[in-house]
Amino acid sequence: QVQLVESGGGLVQAGGSLRLSCVASGRTFSSYAMGWFRQAPGKEREFVATINRSGGITVYADSVKGRFTISRDNAKNTVYLQMNSLKPEDTAVYYCNARYGVTYWGQGTQVTVSS
Repeated sequence: QVQLVESGGGLVQAGGSLRLSCVASGRTFSSYAMGWFRQAPGKEREFVATINRSGGITVYADSVKGRFTISRDNAKNTVYLQMNSLKPEDTAVYYCNARYGVTYWGQGTQVTVSS
């Protein structure tokens, strides 16, 4: 069992930056591939970024490529999402997940980007 807690969301103006964190507890963090997803009001949850267990491989959605960076610190059981050049369309609840056969989800953190 893995528990995930996101933090770092908030209200920011367009063009600004935020860094989200997701702290994992439970089983060995380095065993899990980690990812970030988001869900805007009235829309389905969508993929944002993912990182493999060692942190050597990352994949991004086209909509955030070049603006967002996913990283992880296995010693701190934490995965990060650095978000730069934020746009109003980035407004959503952001969720992290952990995957190793089973997928675990956090409760989410709200990101609101004002124009």
